[in-house]
Amino acid sequence: MQSSPPYQLLADIVLLSHFATVGFVIGGLAAIPIGNFRHWAWVNGLVFRITHLIVIAVVVLQAWLGKLCPLTMLENWLREQAGQPRYDGSFIQHWVERVLYYDAPAWVFTLSYTVFALLVLAASLWFPVAKKPSSR
Repeated sequence: MQSSPPYQLLADIVLLSHFATVGFVIGGLAAIPIGNFRHWAWVNGLVFRITHLIVIAVVVLQAWLGKLCPLTMLENWLREQAGQPRYDGSFIQHWVERVLYYDAPAWVFTLSYTVFALLVLAASLWFPVAKKPSSR
């Protein structure tokens, strides 16, 4: 079957969006304590903190419900339309296995997402959202 370039391109865009989302979640958690020590006002901004919390909450909720991420499902559908193979399991599971050659059951990823979400909550409690915008 011949590949359809628009579907492949769209699948690649979804893949990059997925990586960016993962980067936002991981980098966002790291930015909270680092930013507070370096006095970056934006890390305590309400929009950043709520967005960060919502994204990790969605990840944890879908993991606990045993559902695949909508981005994973969309990417797989686009890959099928382009005549490319899709991958099984979650996005993180697939890429961790691929990058680190680590095979783990789904519960390991659910536990990891949950622990990560708890770290996000702990960071929010330790470094609370700014009550008013800072002039820094």
